[in-house]
Amino acid sequence: MPFINSKLTVKVDDAKRNSLKSEFGKAISNLGKPESYLMINIEDGCDLYLGGKKLDKGAYVSVQVFGRLAAPQTEKMTGAICDILKNELDIPGEAVYVTYQGIENWGWNGGNF
Repeated sequence: MPFINSKLTVKVDDAKRNSLKSEFGKAISNLGKPESYLMINIEDGCDLYLGGKKLDKGAYVSVQVFGRLAAPQTEKMTGAICDILKNELDIPGEAVYVTYQGIENWGWNGGNF
């Protein structure tokens, strides 16, 4: 039920995609969600601007989950996402925005949760 949608300024090869997938899969537990339902989108080579300047290395990550999110959970998840992006792609935390959305109605496999 969770979905992590990432927009990255850097190009990401298949090995890095797999590494990001694996790390995001571990991190989703910060929100109390299982990796078994996690869907991930990795969009690389995006033009992102922050403060009117084009970012060489930057990211926007949107996290959507079924249900409500508590601030302590999202705080831990933001830390995890920033650590992952720094370790995997050398993207500094000050060039990363993360947003969260709890969704009341989430459909899958012909029905809703």
